[in-house]
Amino acid sequence: MAEVIKIASITDLHQRLGLVPPKHPLITVFSDQEIQLDKVKENTRFISEMYLILFKEGVSGSIGYGRNSYDFQHGTLIFVAPGQVMTSPTREMIKNNKGWSLLFHPDLIRKDQLGSEIDKYTFFSYEITEALHLSADEQEYITTIITQLKKEYSKYLDQHSQQLIISNLELFLNYCRRFYDRQFYTRSNINQDTVAQFEKLLKDYFNTPNLRQTGLPSVSYFGEKLNISSNYLSDLLKKETGKSTRSHINDILIDKIKTALLSSSASISEIAYSLGFDYPQSLSRLFKSKTGHSPKEYRNMN
Repeated sequence: MAEVIKIASITDLHQRLGLVPPKHPLITVFSDQEIQLDKVKENTRFISEMYLILFKEGVSGSIGYGRNSYDFQHGTLIFVAPGQVMTSPTREMIKNNKGWSLLFHPDLIRKDQLGSEIDKYTFFSYEITEALHLSADEQEYITTIITQLKKEYSKYLDQHSQQLIISNLELFLNYCRRFYDRQFYTRSNINQDTVAQFEKLLKDYFNTPNLRQTGLPSVSYFGEKLNISSNYLSDLLKKETGKSTRSHINDILIDKIKTALLSSSASISEIAYSLGFDYPQSLSRLFKSKTGHSPKEYRNMN
């Protein structure tokens, strides 16, 4: 198996790419034009302990992510969370790219509210095929924020710097979330097809006779079946239906439980195991949280 290079710090990354020493130990922005191409190890797998955002502009090609390789287009933002494996691009692709990279270490935001809320930016767990494609106006917004962010950590290090750096970073992430919402909206027809496919998969899953063996479906199960990441699927469903993947799964479970309670004399345990629950208590907790009644109370009410 090929070696995976681990990049633990901003300083380490700068050294590997032949960049000048970083202005800040926990955040950096640099253009591909600043990279010393002779330092680049082409098609090398690497894993970073930092959040990575890549902006690709004026270049075509592909970038490795996990075990796959994906095309990217003009004006594309790619988000990578710490711990995800990527493959470095070729020197030719770096040479032709007019974009930039933003990296920040989790320690930068750990003591700030952003550190506890970073998971709400679910696009860090999207696949590269689910990258954000920016319009010209959106690119202008993003570029303005990145320019200010870089200026802040490069020139104005004082008692206000930490908060202003984080504020600019959060502003950048919030605009990215807005633009992703726009992307979901403009792809509504495609999204509706995905919703229909998901709903069919969900119904088919619960109509199989061997739920005792297969167990309850996971969110990732449906993502894999639809060839999209589980976070992207949940976000897509929220935009189109107002409910996450887990909520859709729970809704059909509640419906199945109600039907079983009212159409048979099976015990709560028998119903739980027939629907794929590992423990009857899990069914009871879910049912009460959604209906306000225990399964026994519901049965006796009807």
